[in-house]
Formats: sequence, C-alpha cells, structure tokens
Amino acid sequence: MTLGVTLSSTNRQLPVDDTVRLARDAREAGLHSAWFGQSFAYDSPTLAAIVGREVPGLHVGSAALPVFGRHPLLVSSQAQTAQAATGGRYHLGLALGTRHLTETGFGLPYERPIGLLREFLTALRPLLETGEADFHGELLTATTPYPAAVPGARPPVPVLVAAMGPQALRVSGALADGILPFLAGPRALAEHLVPAASAAAEAAGRPAPRIVALVPGVVTHDPEGLRARAAEALALYEEVPSYRRVIGLSGAARAADLAVLGDEEAVAAEVRRYFDAGATEVVFTATDLGGEEARRRTWTLLGELSRERTAGRPTVRASARRP
Repeated sequence: MTLGVTLSSTNRQLPVDDTVRLARDAREAGLHSAWFGQSFAYDSPTLAAIVGREVPGLHVGSAALPVFGRHPLLVSSQAQTAQAATGGRYHLGLALGTRHLTETGFGLPYERPIGLLREFLTALRPLLETGEADFHGELLTATTPYPAAVPGARPPVPVLVAAMGPQALRVSGALADGILPFLAGPRALAEHLVPAASAAAEAAGRPAPRIVALVPGVVTHDPEGLRARAAEALALYEEVPSYRRVIGLSGAARAADLAVLGDEEAVAAEVRRYFDAGATEVVFTATDLGGEEARRRTWTLLGELSRERTAGRPTVRASARRP
C-alpha cells in the first residue's frame, strides 16, 4: 500500500451504492486503499467489508473506531468478518476518541484512556491471531469460552492506532502494527511521531511500525480560496488537545495550514515530503472539498504517484498534470 483516500467523513455520508462507485473510481485511478471514518451513522468495518468485496484489489480500512463504548470481542468479530469478506484486504484503525463525544454520546466517563487503549490492544491481538483470549485487566475482561476465529480471516487483521501523544505512541508502537496520524505535518512526523513509535516497537521486539499519514489535500487552481473552506471544515480539530499539540509540532498555527492545496506539481512535492518524513503510506482526506473536477484531478495525481513509487520513478508524468 502506498497512497489512498478516505471515502466518508463525519460531515458527508453517501449512500452505500455511491460509496462503492467512488471506490471503483479510486481503484481505476490507481489508488491502493480506501478508508472509512467512524461516526454515529455507518458502521465503518461493515462499510469497508462491502466495498472491499465489491472492488477487487482495493485495500480498505477503518480510520478509526474509538475504543470507548466498544469491546475487543465485538471489534474482533467485526474485523475478522471484514477480513474474510475482502480476502485479506482489511485494516483496522482504533482511536481514543474525544472526551466530548465519549461523555455526551456514550454517557461514559473519559477516564484512563491510555490504560484502556493498552488493555484493549492486549486483549485484541490474540483474538485476531488465534480466535482466543483470556485477558483480565483493570478496565476490561475478554475471555472466549467458545472459539472466536472467523474462517478465512487471514492474514491476521493489521491494527493501527490514531496515536499522536507521547503515551499513545508508546503503547501503539509496542502493541499495534502502526499509527494513523491526522493533521501531523512532515516536521511532526519526522521529529516526534515516527521516532517515538519506532523506538517503542524496537523495545518491544516488534517490526518497524507502519506510519499511515492522513492528510487533507486537493489539487486545485484556487488554493487560497479552498484554504478558507478547509479552515471551516477543520476548525473543530483545533478544539481537541491532541490535535492542537500536533498542529503546533508541525509548525502550523491552525489546522488548515496543513492542508495540501495547489496544482499537480505542488501537491506531488508535498506528498513526497510526507514520505521523506517517515510515512509508509499517505491517505488523502477531504478530496471532495473543491468539487468533482478537483477530486478527479486529485485522484488522478495520487494514482500516478502510487504507480511511480511502485516502479521507483521520481517524477509525475505529463499526462497527470493539468494547466
């Protein structure tokens, strides 16, 4: 996997058939993955399973399921079912969520989030790998009096965490397969997130973590005009402490400063900065922000960049550029 896009957000929910159509477009453009956010509407793993089964060759993922209000046994069942349905192309993303949504939506106290994440991952890994668990922690219990393996759910579902704070990065590096940072620019990745997750993985004897960078980006002829729209769409993240921190570590004053906007060459250069900073994969979000034509230009460019990385070529073909 190299480059992908998100196909859902908290602000825009498409009919399932339209989502499948867009996913086919993404695959035809040369993209390797499509990711689905988790809101109070669609169930992300279910939607990913449908899309992955309908669009052969496309990897699909959840970015990301909050651990509050969920249980490892149920998440394992969802993830394994999606993995079996897609022939091994599902990727599970987990998140801590926010205090506001946890307490107002689920009516749960937002307490000990790092401890819950650690126990959730500890219980989940054996469930995904063997279909069995016998975990008794301080915050949750997960045991399997009956086998919980789903036939065909192979290889084991990879688990990534939307981790950006120091403690979450340590836990994720030690217990997960990678991280899913959003609004973490190249500076934050290179100087903070990648080193922290990598050091934790090495200390735990695990492989180097995947770094799947989620980046708001659009190919557009009007970058400044679109940045004003991005500022409105991304403003809510500036109210969340973990996002405020990583925006600052990226050298930005606001979330919209991290939106990658411009013509094909400008956007391609920024994508390469993310890879140079340690991202193993780049996933563009908000590609519909500039309308249908801008989305198509963006996906065409990302598909070309994906083919370049696969072939080891350093430039964008002229056919991918637009005046």
